[in-house]
Amino acid sequence: MGGYDYIIVGGGSAGSVAAARLVGEFGARVLLLEAGGDYKSWVLKAPAGFSRILGGTKYLTQHRTVPQEQLGGRVLTIPQAKVLGGGSSVNAQAYMRGRAADYDAWGTIGRTDLWSWERILPHFVRVERNQKFNNRFHGCAGTLRVSDQGFICDLSHIYVQTVQGMGIPFTPDFNQGAPAGVGYPQVTAGGGRRCGAVDAFLRPLVGNANLVVEIGASVHRLLIESGRAVGVAYRRHGAMQVARTEGEVLLAAGALISPKLLMLSGLGPAAQLREFGIAVIADLPGVGANLQDHCGAPLVVAGSLGLGYFRQDRGWRMLANGLEYALFRRGRITTNGVEACSFQVPEDGSGDPVVQIYCVPSTGYVDATIRGAGSIDGLTLHPVLMRPRSVGWVRLSSADPEALPLVNPNYLGDPWDIAQLREGLRVARGILHAAPLSTVVRSELMPGAAADSDAALENYLRHAVRTDYHPVGTCRMGHDGDPLAVVGADLRVRGIDGLRVIDASVMPRIVTANTNAPTMAVADRAVTLMRATAPPSPPPAASSGDLLVTETTQ
Repeated sequence: MGGYDYIIVGGGSAGSVAAARLVGEFGARVLLLEAGGDYKSWVLKAPAGFSRILGGTKYLTQHRTVPQEQLGGRVLTIPQAKVLGGGSSVNAQAYMRGRAADYDAWGTIGRTDLWSWERILPHFVRVERNQKFNNRFHGCAGTLRVSDQGFICDLSHIYVQTVQGMGIPFTPDFNQGAPAGVGYPQVTAGGGRRCGAVDAFLRPLVGNANLVVEIGASVHRLLIESGRAVGVAYRRHGAMQVARTEGEVLLAAGALISPKLLMLSGLGPAAQLREFGIAVIADLPGVGANLQDHCGAPLVVAGSLGLGYFRQDRGWRMLANGLEYALFRRGRITTNGVEACSFQVPEDGSGDPVVQIYCVPSTGYVDATIRGAGSIDGLTLHPVLMRPRSVGWVRLSSADPEALPLVNPNYLGDPWDIAQLREGLRVARGILHAAPLSTVVRSELMPGAAADSDAALENYLRHAVRTDYHPVGTCRMGHDGDPLAVVGADLRVRGIDGLRVIDASVMPRIVTANTNAPTMAVADRAVTLMRATAPPSPPPAASSGDLLVTETTQ
C-alpha cells in the first residue's frame, strides 16, 4: 500500500482531528489506522451510556499497572479506549480546558513561543460549536458540539447551592483559562447525543476518497529507513500488512501506546531496547518517561431521598427513561451523571485550586469496595488531584507487539500529592455538613466518619485512590538541550525525519482539566505547525458514498 501523504496511527481524538484538517482543508491523502472497532453502538452515542462501558467491554483495553508499593502493592487498572474516536467515544464527555498557566508552562519548558495559552486558544475555538457561548474564548461555527447537560438532577443543584453558601462563587464558564468556583461543566454532546471525534471530524468527510479509515488495524512498528519514517507495519484480519507514505507518519495512539510503538521501532532508551533484542535506531531516554495522570478517591454518603439517580437504571424507571429518550431525546439518559463540580484547595494555601471535586448523585459510582453500594441511595463526592507532582513511566513488557506495556503511574508517590488530596477529602466532608446538602445526607460510608486524623485519611487514600483516566506526557516536548525531550516544539521526533507525535503524550505537564478537549487542541495545533512549511495541496478529490471505513473481521 502506498501513495499516502500522511499515515496516522490511532483513530482517537487526536488522530480524527488531524485527519479531518489534513483531508478537508489541505486535500491531503490520509490513511487513518485504528486498532479498535467501529463507532456504532447506541451505548456509545447515548450520553449516559459511558457508565456501562467502564466496567469492561470490547471498547476498552484494560491496562493493569505494575504493583504500586506506595499503595500497599495494589495493582490498578487504567482503561483506555479501543474504538474509532478513542477516548471521545467512551469518556464522560466533560469539556474542560484547564488554566492558561498550564499552556504557558509548556512554552516555558520547551523554550518556545509556539506553545502558550494564546497560541492554543484559537484551536479550541476553531473546532467548537458551542450551544450558548460565542466570544473570544468560544466558537459556534465548528463541528464539535459543546452544550449544557441535557438533564440535571435536584441533587446536583443542591450541591451547587451548598458550595455557594460556603463562599465559593458560581462560575458560568470554566473554560476561560482560570477554572475556579462551582458550577455545571459543559459536555461534548448536543441534541441528546454524544458528539465524539467521529461525529465532529470524520462524519463531515463522508464521500471523500482522500481519507481511508481502517479499523481493527494493530500497528506493530514504524518503518524507519535512513533516518526517516516511511510507513508502518500492522496486523489486520490476521495478516501482516505494510503501508507507506510519501510524507509523514503521525503517531496518535495515546500516552500508553505511542511510547510503546516508538520503542518497538527502535526509538527509545537504548538499554531497554537492547534488553529485548530491538536494534537501536535512536537513543531517546525520555520515551515512556514522565507519565502523569489525575487520580482521586471517593467520599460516599447514604441518603438523598430520591433526589439523584438511585435505581433509575432498573425496573419501570429504566423503561420510562428509555422511552422518554427514544421518543424525545431528553431526560436522564441525556446526562453523563456527573453534572456539577467545584475547584478547591488553593495550592500551598494561595493561588489556583489544585483539587476538583465532582458531585456524583449516586453511590454506584464506586466499585466493589462497598458491598451493594449501587443499591444504596446516596451521593459520591470525588476529589481529584489536578496537578500531581508524582511522575511514573511506561516500558516494554516484551518485544511482542501484541503485548501490553508495563505501566507505573506512581500515584501518591510524592508526599505533596497526599497532603493535597487529603485536604480535598476534608473539604468534601465539610460540604456534606453544610446546608442545604446536610439536610438530605445521612451516614458516611467511605472513608467513614472515624477516619479523621491525617494518618487515617492517608491510609484511606492509599487503599482507595484510582485513576481519573487522563494519562499524558510519555513522549513529552522540550528544547534541544533537554535530554528527556522526545519531540521538539514542532512535535517532530528528535533525530528522525517524517515522524511526529500529536496526542496527549507530548504534554510536558498535565493540564488542570479533563484531557479530551486539550488533546484535540494539541492535534489541531500540530496540523497548523506541520502545514506552515508545506506546499499547498490540490482541493479534495470528488467522490460519493460513505466514509471509507474498512471493517475488521474480529
